[in-house]
Amino acid sequence: MDLKPTKPLSGFIELLPAQQRLFDYCAAKMQNVLRIAGFSMLDLPAIERAEVLTDKDNWDEIETQMFLFQKGDTKMGLRYDGTVGLSRYVAGHLNDLVFPFRASQFSKRYRGERAQKGRYREFYQMDLDIMGINSLSTNYDAEIINVIGCALDSVAEFIGPNEVRIGSRPFWDAIFDWLEMTDAQKKDVFVLIDKRDKMGDDDFAEGLRDSLNNAHKENVIKSVFTNGYRDFVNKTDKLDFAIAELDNFMNLLTCMGVKNAVVDLSIARGLAYYTGLVFEFKLLNHPELGTAAGGGRYADLAGKFSKTRIIGVGAAIGFSRIFAALLENNQLDLSGFEALIDVAVLIMGDGNIGYAAGVVNALRDAGIPTASYLDTDKKFKNQIEYADKIKAKFSIIVGDDETKSKVVSLKDMQTGNQQTVSVVDAIKMIKAA
Repeated sequence: MDLKPTKPLSGFIELLPAQQRLFDYCAAKMQNVLRIAGFSMLDLPAIERAEVLTDKDNWDEIETQMFLFQKGDTKMGLRYDGTVGLSRYVAGHLNDLVFPFRASQFSKRYRGERAQKGRYREFYQMDLDIMGINSLSTNYDAEIINVIGCALDSVAEFIGPNEVRIGSRPFWDAIFDWLEMTDAQKKDVFVLIDKRDKMGDDDFAEGLRDSLNNAHKENVIKSVFTNGYRDFVNKTDKLDFAIAELDNFMNLLTCMGVKNAVVDLSIARGLAYYTGLVFEFKLLNHPELGTAAGGGRYADLAGKFSKTRIIGVGAAIGFSRIFAALLENNQLDLSGFEALIDVAVLIMGDGNIGYAAGVVNALRDAGIPTASYLDTDKKFKNQIEYADKIKAKFSIIVGDDETKSKVVSLKDMQTGNQQTVSVVDAIKMIKAA
C-alpha cells in the first residue's frame, strides 16, 4: 500500500510543540491588552452564506479568492476576513449592543489565493473595531492605533520595536478635487500611490504621466512626497480641513503616549473600502514582513445588512504573518518554550501504579505541570531518558520502597541530586526551584 503524504497542503501552517507554545503565549499576551482596553472578544462562525461574503452575482469569478462550497441549495464559504462577519453580527444585534461598541476577534481566516512566502491560505488574524451609530469621533481612530501599539509592544521581546505610518484619504480627495481630476484618474493615481514604495520614484513618475498627461498635476502629486502636506495650506477649504485633521490627529497620538507615529501619505489601503485616516504598522527589525497591522475608518460598516448607518474604525493584526513567518525562518528564541513539563513521574513496576497515580494527582492539584511515564515494565534507563528528552526539571521515581513508605525519590535533572522526601515536601521543593 502506498503511504499517503504527511506534509500539509501548500499555504497551511503546522508548528512544532515549542513553536506552538510561543505562538499561543504571544497571542494570549496581545489578547489581554485588548481585553484591558475594553474590547469584547467575539467568536463568530467560520462559515458564512456566500451572499454574505460577496456582492457578486457570478460565483465563478470569486472561486479563486475564496473557499466556496454548496450543501443542498445553500452556497457557503469560509471567512476570508473578520469585517464581513462582524458587519452581519452588528446589524443583527443592534438592539443588544451598547455603542460605541468595541469588538475584537482572534480566529483563523481562509483565502483561496496562490500560497506565497508570508501569505497563507489558512492563517490567524487579530481584529479590533470600534463602531458607532450615525457618527464616531476620530478620537477612536487614535484609540485603535494606541491599542495596537500596546499589543505589539507586549511581545516586543520577540518581534522588536514597531512604527505606525499614518495616511489620509481626505487629504488626497481634496488634492484630487483641487486638481479637477476625473473619477478614473483619481482611481488610477490612488493605485499608484498605494504601490509607490514598491515602484520607486521613476516608475511612479511614469505612472503619473500615463494617468494624468498633465505636467502640472503630475508635479503637484510628486511634491506631496518631497515638500510635505503642509505645503498645501490655504489652497482650498477642503484641503485646510484635511490638513488640520491630520495635524490634530498626530497631536492626539502624542497625548496618548504613541511615540512611534509618522505621517506617510503613500499609505492608501483598501481603495474601495476606507474613507478617512488610514494607518499601517511596520516591524523595524523585520521589514521583510511588510505590514504587520493596518486599518482605517469606514463610513458604512453594515450598509448591505441594515438601513441603520454604522460608522467604524477597525484594524487587523497579521498574527500568522508575523509569528508563523518568523518561526519558520528560525528568527525567534524558543529556549523559554522548549520545556512544557516540570516533573516526570517514573513508575518502577506495575504494582506501584496505584500509589504513583495519587502522587501525580497531588502534583497537578498543586498546579505543577506533570507527565507520568506509564510503561511500567520499562527499565529505569529508558524512563530517565524520557524525562531528559521532555526537558523535565525534576523526575519523581516511585518504586517498591517509595510505595511502601509513602514517599517519593525526587531527582533534580540539572544537578543529578536525588533525595527521598514526602509528597508534600517534594511539592514545596519543586515550587521553590
